[in-house]
Amino acid sequence: MTAGALTASLLGGNAASARPYPEPPRSLVTTLSLPSPPGGANVKVLVFHASATEESPTVDAGIAAIEKIGLTGPEAGRFRTVATDDPAVFTNGKQLGKYNAVVFLTGGGDVLDPEQEAGLEAYMEAGGGFLGIHDAARTEPYSDWFTGLIGARPAVGSPTNVQRATVEIGDRQHPATKNLPLEWKRPDKWLNWTKNPSGDVHTVARVREITYKPGASANGWDHPVSWCRDYDGGRSFYTAMGGTVDSFAETDFRDHLRGALDWTTRISQADCKATINSNYKAERVTQPNQPGQNDQIGEPHGLVVAPDGRVLYIGRGGADSSKPVVTDWNNPDIGKGLGQIHVYDPKTKKVTLAGELTIFGNKGGGDELVKVEEGLLGIELDPDFEKNGWVYLHYTPHSKIDRDKQMAVRQVSRFTLDLTTNKLDLSSEKVLLHWPVQIHSCCHAGGGMAWDSKGNLYIATGDNNSSGFSDGYSGNNPQPNYKGVSFADARRTAGNTNNLNGKILRIHPEDDGTYTLPEGNLFTGKEPDEGGGRTRGEIYVMGVRNPARISVDKTTDTLYAGWVGPDAGSPSTTWGPAKYDTFAAITKAGNHGWPYCMGNKQPYRDRNLPDPSKPLGWYDCDHPKNESPNNDGLVNLPPITSNTIWYSPQGGGVDYPRDANGIPSYKVDEQKQLLPWLKGGGQATMNGPVYRFDAASTSADKWPSYWDGKWFVGDFYDDTQPRHAVLTDPKTAGKGGLPTHAESLKKIIPVGADGIRNLMDWKFAPDGSLYVLDYGRGFFTSDSKSALWRVTYKGGGPTPAAEDLARKAAVQ
Repeated sequence: MTAGALTASLLGGNAASARPYPEPPRSLVTTLSLPSPPGGANVKVLVFHASATEESPTVDAGIAAIEKIGLTGPEAGRFRTVATDDPAVFTNGKQLGKYNAVVFLTGGGDVLDPEQEAGLEAYMEAGGGFLGIHDAARTEPYSDWFTGLIGARPAVGSPTNVQRATVEIGDRQHPATKNLPLEWKRPDKWLNWTKNPSGDVHTVARVREITYKPGASANGWDHPVSWCRDYDGGRSFYTAMGGTVDSFAETDFRDHLRGALDWTTRISQADCKATINSNYKAERVTQPNQPGQNDQIGEPHGLVVAPDGRVLYIGRGGADSSKPVVTDWNNPDIGKGLGQIHVYDPKTKKVTLAGELTIFGNKGGGDELVKVEEGLLGIELDPDFEKNGWVYLHYTPHSKIDRDKQMAVRQVSRFTLDLTTNKLDLSSEKVLLHWPVQIHSCCHAGGGMAWDSKGNLYIATGDNNSSGFSDGYSGNNPQPNYKGVSFADARRTAGNTNNLNGKILRIHPEDDGTYTLPEGNLFTGKEPDEGGGRTRGEIYVMGVRNPARISVDKTTDTLYAGWVGPDAGSPSTTWGPAKYDTFAAITKAGNHGWPYCMGNKQPYRDRNLPDPSKPLGWYDCDHPKNESPNNDGLVNLPPITSNTIWYSPQGGGVDYPRDANGIPSYKVDEQKQLLPWLKGGGQATMNGPVYRFDAASTSADKWPSYWDGKWFVGDFYDDTQPRHAVLTDPKTAGKGGLPTHAESLKKIIPVGADGIRNLMDWKFAPDGSLYVLDYGRGFFTSDSKSALWRVTYKGGGPTPAAEDLARKAAVQ
């Protein structure tokens, strides 16, 4: 049949006129006799194309495209197409029940009377499928039920012209999107929404507003363009694309429709529940500490989940707020605190205080020459933890501080946990690695640790320098020092190839408590360059400021890290960019910039003696040199790798026009935001994991496979800062490629005073649930809001049920 023939009325009659009908009485819904579910193995699709005004110009092209989709492709996915503009089909149960799915290719307006809408409702309740295309969102404007079926309504002021834009594909598993490009560039008419449906529906694709002109009713960075949901007993899919005749000739758009029809017709299953907020449950699993005790939790600073589900979490060492702290360097107890290790057992729901280390790091608040962020900083479990009980702790022992020179030792040690009692044997300590750190000034101690699939341990160390002597820009002031040790020049630490601070180290721990160096680190430690003896072989990544949280995706062995930037609130045409907090996907050893360049190779200005207040030349990000008088490493450094995500108080992914030498203008009125989904202010990155779905797991709490491969990025704060799941392009990951897609987690991992306001760490458990540490509401202590939380999924599996598939062999 030709497209023209298909447009003939199935049952005769014309479209209804537009008028505000009341909601259909519930009694009307029971008047039809429909099979449950409608349709069968001989799959049929009804295309309904009535319009209250003139027929949409896309109708013929849309019908022809759907017919061709049904007649081509794998045999198991084929179907027959019938088209009509007669709404009487919805009151003829014998006819309507033959169709596996109904497509609305309407031009909008009120095209169904109450009885006809009741028939469509009965069809969905019986398990039918619905696909709405573009102007279908304007149909039945007075019906709340139809609004729910569609998911959203177009806003007044939506642009009417055709514009080329980029569509971000967030769902890489749904049949409607799994074969589409990560970033799909195409022309269409882009609708805005009166209410953003994300979180109430499952959004599978978003249009990137910065790639076109969305008009005054723009929705912002989260602009859904295609979505689905299980609705009122059936399945509903809507795409706002298809607003032009040419759309239906696009191969990718037809593939999009084919996948939508696969699901709505019950040919295949799909998960349209995964991003609906109400399908998640966030539950606090630890109670507040008893008065004067840290029986439940210390000052939250990191967690790890054992293979059997036990959660081990650490307290940095801040004291109970009722206890005094010692800040006098003449006192032998200066900064003395207890770094605590707790164990939460989900089987008993009980917490055990496993052990306490006496640490340096308890000095309370104050300025950067008073407070300190040392202490118990990181925890990891041995890959054979279930057999040996080995726990690795990254901490600053109080017993090794030098009060005279205000120096300390940071170390990574291995302890043994009694797997029966959950008690840590402190006498079992074996020190793997140690290095000196200055403790005259605060901050940014780092601390995160993670394993790769080869048994290599990554250790994140902060540069522990003050940026207060460079006005919050590059921490490169060589002048301030305490007894000869610079505390404001990160070129001595993070930018130094011969110093373990401001780095991510990679070692291979051995059973005897020593370690070896894996191949592929940034240096071997034996480089002959510049006379030799100027590198450390443990360094995998240099040029990071405060990598408090790192993770490794063991499927790819990609390292993910986040670090805090300096303190400048705005960019300077003299000194460089504002503070950038940074995330990076790291696929090989490299230099990630601090304190020379940040973001996507945005340089700072050099400064040196005799007058550090006078700017020198801009750093060369491709050929950086460490010419600090405090440097004992190489002068010629590895080239700097651009980072994946960066944000400041001005916004996310801030960038500027550049001059002939590649130097950004750093003028606020010239900036653009490459990553508009995030913004800073008070900001502190908290890198998260990459989720990996375990299909073999029988856990009822596991997050669905939709999240597989997504990287979780967050911030200590919960306002405009990131708490998102992002996708990266494997072709550009590790090379500074921007994320291709991001979606907010702020209603799944709840923010606010009674939620997880101050995110400190987050890890997925083997059962697929997510554990999150909330730091609490005060600094350098724990309080009643300091807690371990668990976030579980309660939405159920893909739909339709396997037994309801039209063709059982097509189960996915």
